[in-house]
Amino acid sequence: MLKVENLHVKYGAIHAVKGIDLEVKEGEIVTLIGANGAGKSSTLKAISGLEKAAEGSITFNGQPLNKLSARNIMKLGISHVPEGRRIFAGLTVLENLEMGAYLRKDKAGIKEDLKKVYSRFPILEKRSRQDAATLSGGEQQMLAMGRALMAKPKLLLLDEPSMGLAPILVQEIFSIIQDIKAQGTTVLLVEQNARMALSIADRGYVLETGKVVYAGTGEELAESEEIAKAYLGG
Repeated sequence: MLKVENLHVKYGAIHAVKGIDLEVKEGEIVTLIGANGAGKSSTLKAISGLEKAAEGSITFNGQPLNKLSARNIMKLGISHVPEGRRIFAGLTVLENLEMGAYLRKDKAGIKEDLKKVYSRFPILEKRSRQDAATLSGGEQQMLAMGRALMAKPKLLLLDEPSMGLAPILVQEIFSIIQDIKAQGTTVLLVEQNARMALSIADRGYVLETGKVVYAGTGEELAESEEIAKAYLGG
């Protein structure tokens, strides 16, 4: 479904991603783990068109993405939930969700998907008329995920969905990610909580200073002593 080959991303003199290869197959949860500054978020931004690749190729269902705008990449079926949630303050929860569907023209389908988002995140329906900025961190994360799902993506990019959340909410977010996969959406997940990420991932890649240093199934990576020492706290 998604193929990234020899990807390089640069910010001026900073070489953030240095020749990454990765693949995401339809129906998988694939996770990228690694320390801060390893190049995980930059990889997602290059895939969704928020950053331009300096080198390498990105293809989605056989279509090259390198020269496409973020808007056109979204049209192909890729939604990105950025780090920090980036909800629209000053708009209500409902208006934020409607923004997720702004490229769609199927009014009946949008209405149906709004119902699905509300059934998955009941708190958002209760808060639908509230300014999105007044939501708690966990509620804002649910809103950011719900907004991305309103675009009806084939591939959902999630950047640090558990950041700053209480442990009980982290469990809930990861359970929702598994449910999103079960409903037929493929997920590429960047996550600091490596243990949780590997527990739900079909496959994973470990990044270090812009390069892939390990790759394997979620189970293989979770059981590796080297990875446990470096990323799983022992």
